[in-house]
Amino acid sequence: MTHAPKSVMLLGATGTIGRATAKALVAAGHTVTAPVRKGADVSAMPFAVQTTLTQDALLSLMRAHACEAVISCIASRSGVPQEARAIDHDLNSAALRAALGAGVTQFVLLSAICVQKPKLAFQQAKLAFEAELQAAPLTWSIVRPTAFFKSLSGQLNRLQDGKPFLLFGDGTLTACKPISNDDLGRYLVKCLADETLQNRILPIGGPGPAITPRAQGEMLFQALGQPPRFKQVPVGLMSAIIAALATLGKVSSRLRDKAELARIGRYYATESMLVWDAAAGRYDADATPEFGTETLADHYQRLARGDIADDRGEHAVF
Repeated sequence: MTHAPKSVMLLGATGTIGRATAKALVAAGHTVTAPVRKGADVSAMPFAVQTTLTQDALLSLMRAHACEAVISCIASRSGVPQEARAIDHDLNSAALRAALGAGVTQFVLLSAICVQKPKLAFQQAKLAFEAELQAAPLTWSIVRPTAFFKSLSGQLNRLQDGKPFLLFGDGTLTACKPISNDDLGRYLVKCLADETLQNRILPIGGPGPAITPRAQGEMLFQALGQPPRFKQVPVGLMSAIIAALATLGKVSSRLRDKAELARIGRYYATESMLVWDAAAGRYDADATPEFGTETLADHYQRLARGDIADDRGEHAVF
């Protein structure tokens, strides 16, 4: 069935997933309007509009471009409480109010699968907005991807420098089904037309079986043509660091934020990015849906050859 193209406002268009979503929207024939902060890099983005990201500004743009749908790919960069509330909740909430005021009938949200076991400030902020969106009088889709390729590529430079791949525990504590930028962008756009993806919370991963950190390391060594070498880091070490930072954070907001960043790191080191089966008390790889064609192994091969660049930017850890 052929679906009529829509006028879509894309939020977060300058981010990694936002750019992939913009490409997918254009390929599908939709008209795109992308409000971005003044001074943002909008090269190769003729649909970008530099403006202040306020409810009034978004409302004016939605009306001016007769927007029928919103896709939000915005997310806090650090995940610290103040930023998470301002971006993951408040900015999305302002966009939703603007959408309702402009008569927009559909809202697609990029969230995260980790909100199903919330222990962190940014997860609570995302859940708070998810609840607002579900209660709004329009068609909604909440997409919760597993892990991104870029978040699993941080140790490339270490290995190229002859260092071992770092593992928390034995490297099999967690697993995920990573999804590529382009596949996720196409999935978000698919929500505009596919009624089976509407008014639903949608966990989604990439193709293939769940992959542990140890398996990720083996893939990366193989891509580099090197024998695997690993170094294990006790998870308890992270807990000790968090405890120390939390104590110092009582008198320093900077160290308080560092404690939250350490908590985020421990969360990803100890929790799988898969569908959580609350009844069984475990993560379920088989219950985690798959979409797309690109695999992490292919991504590692392209990175190793230099066909693509490491695009983590501020998200770099190693």
